Amino acid sequence: MRQSLFAVTLVVPDYDAAIAFYTRTLNFTLTQDIDLGDGKRWVLVTPPGAVSGSLLLARADGQNQIAAVGNQTGGRVGFFLQTDDFDRDHAAMRAKGVHFEEDPRHEAYGTVAVWRDPFGNRWDLIQFT
Repeated sequence: MRQSLFAVTLVVPDYDAAIAFYTRTLNFTLTQDIDLGDGKRWVLVTPPGAVSGSLLLARADGQNQIAAVGNQTGGRVGFFLQTDDFDRDHAAMRAKGVHFEEDPRHEAYGTVAVWRDPFGNRWDLIQFT
């Protein structure tokens, strides 16, 4: 048997704002944007160079989902963007206005720094050793 993680849902306040951030700021690829009717879309964005593992951007619908935007993991880092060149990507992200909560730090597993997307979700930028 072979399985892989295909996508993870990220609840966002607006499809187009999320697409703009992930594609223009982080250089993700807009893999799919399909109109499902009734204001819903199937929107997948994929990190540059990735062969699997996309974000499914889902517009918040209803009070529970609106309340979850930016807090889907209860304040913990919930998303991990792996890079092959931490310094390059850290500098590029900062130059495009990405807010890092801390300076890069070196852990036993690699170099890491926590950042937030514009919707409040906490991420790690990480390069494993």
